[in-house]
Amino acid sequence: MYSLFLGAGFSKWAMNLPLVNELFDFNVSTFNQTDERRIEAAKLLKFHWDKEHPSGNNEQFIAYATGLPDGQRNSIFWYVARRLAEPFIWKEFHSQRWRRHVLSIDEYRKFRVDGLLRASAFLQGFVGLSITGIITTNYDMLVEYALGTKGFNYGAINQSLLGRGPYPVSTWRNPVKLTGKTKFAKIHGSISWDEEGRYTDGRRGITGNALIVAPTSEKHIPETLRYTWSLAGQILEQSETLLVFGFAFNPYDQLVLELLGSKGKNVRSVLLVDIEPNLGAAKRLWPKACVTHCLPPPEGENQLHNWKAAL
Repeated sequence: MYSLFLGAGFSKWAMNLPLVNELFDFNVSTFNQTDERRIEAAKLLKFHWDKEHPSGNNEQFIAYATGLPDGQRNSIFWYVARRLAEPFIWKEFHSQRWRRHVLSIDEYRKFRVDGLLRASAFLQGFVGLSITGIITTNYDMLVEYALGTKGFNYGAINQSLLGRGPYPVSTWRNPVKLTGKTKFAKIHGSISWDEEGRYTDGRRGITGNALIVAPTSEKHIPETLRYTWSLAGQILEQSETLLVFGFAFNPYDQLVLELLGSKGKNVRSVLLVDIEPNLGAAKRLWPKACVTHCLPPPEGENQLHNWKAAL
């Protein structure tokens, strides 16, 4: 039995979504004055924090933002969600005005986004095997888009998702359900989640209400994500083989590292798919495992093929 652990490098490889050190490039489109005010507020907060913390990193800044007053905190979390939703936002002219939308889970097939096709081709090569599940630290919806509603679940098969806000009647009559068998744990939340539930799209990336939690070094699991962390633990406990794609094993991801080590005691083989794999950190986490590495596709395609064949 095996599982996949996807870090920011996976989304960077597939969709060119920003790594954590690239996140605050403010490369988003604004649709109105509210967006512009939020962007300026986020820029100002980041500028002052950088001046006071010249050696700090973006994850630490996000953690700092969680303790700010509501207005300031919301501007940062709106930006983070919006930046990761940006490639999936599209607009149409309807009822005499432009309207914004974010791709729904199965909708990308209509738009044929190249990066999503790349992610889909990679993941589809694994979900049909003896997979215990997929875990990610990423907030984006890349895995959901790549697998579709028939390819995964958030811990329970046939779980219903909430639809787009303006259409509650159609959502009630024809609920979107996750019927896939592959368990998927998003341990840092998602731009498609909020306190009310799980949605078919990343609309929280527009509104800024996304349930996303910075991976701070504090030793507690957020109550809102306790079930998701439990699911990730179950996936790891059942795994003897683990593929880790694009995860840096940074020391400030303390909770994640503890999860991987404590719940991954049965892991005997680890493959790191990364341009700069952190072999030392992986070997410290899994001292009894055989840890190898390869480059992301296409350079590492042969090694990945051999790895899959050995499962």
